[in-house]
Amino acid sequence: MRRIPAVITTCAATLAFLVPAGLAAAAPAAPATPAEQAYTVVPYENVKVRQLPKKDSAALATLTAGQSYTAYCWTHGQTITDHGYTNDIWIGFADGFSSAVYFKGDQYANLPASAQC
Repeated sequence: MRRIPAVITTCAATLAFLVPAGLAAAAPAAPATPAEQAYTVVPYENVKVRQLPKKDSAALATLTAGQSYTAYCWTHGQTITDHGYTNDIWIGFADGFSSAVYFKGDQYANLPASAQC
C-alpha cells in the first residue's frame, strides 16, 4: 500500500473542510494506480493484449511465451476455450487485457481473487 505524506493528508483534510458538503459527496474516489498492486504473470504461449476483454477487440501487443510480464488485475470478459481450457477471466495490463486461458497458474493466472479490476 502506498503511504501518503502527512502534508498531503493535512491539505486534503483542509480542502474537505472548505468544500461544501454537497460537492464533496459528489466527487468520485480516485482509482487505484497500477503501481500500487503489481503481479507477475507468464504466458505459456504467445498471446495478444487486446484493448477490451474480448477476442475481437483491437490487438495492441503480443506477449511472448515464457517471458514474465506485470499485470495489475483480472476481470470477467468474453469466455474463451482453447487447449481444453474454458475461462471468462481476462488479465489486466497497463494498456489492455489478455485471456487468462493462456497463462501459467490457476484460472486467475495466479493473481489473488481480490485483484479484480
